[in-house]
Amino acid sequence: MKILFGFLGFAFITLQYQLWLGEDSMRTLNRLELEVQAQRANNEELEQRNTLVEIEVLDLKNGLEAVEERARSELGMIEKGETFYLLVPSQK
Repeated sequence: MKILFGFLGFAFITLQYQLWLGEDSMRTLNRLELEVQAQRANNEELEQRNTLVEIEVLDLKNGLEAVEERARSELGMIEKGETFYLLVPSQK
């Protein structure tokens, strides 16, 4: 009978070790859940960014106003009949 209780005790301790400290333990599960949460937050940010980029692409494909705005701000282009003024800061 002592051998049976000894074996059951050993089995219990071994199973508890595996549950709390082993390779597939609760600690590993908690760490993986935190990683999943972080990845989901990152994915949400990327989805928002992708939505903004998609809206901008559609605007550039469909509207000339967006193309004109880009040409003015990024390339410094002006239309015929417009006057361009360049303000240069004074040097001290």
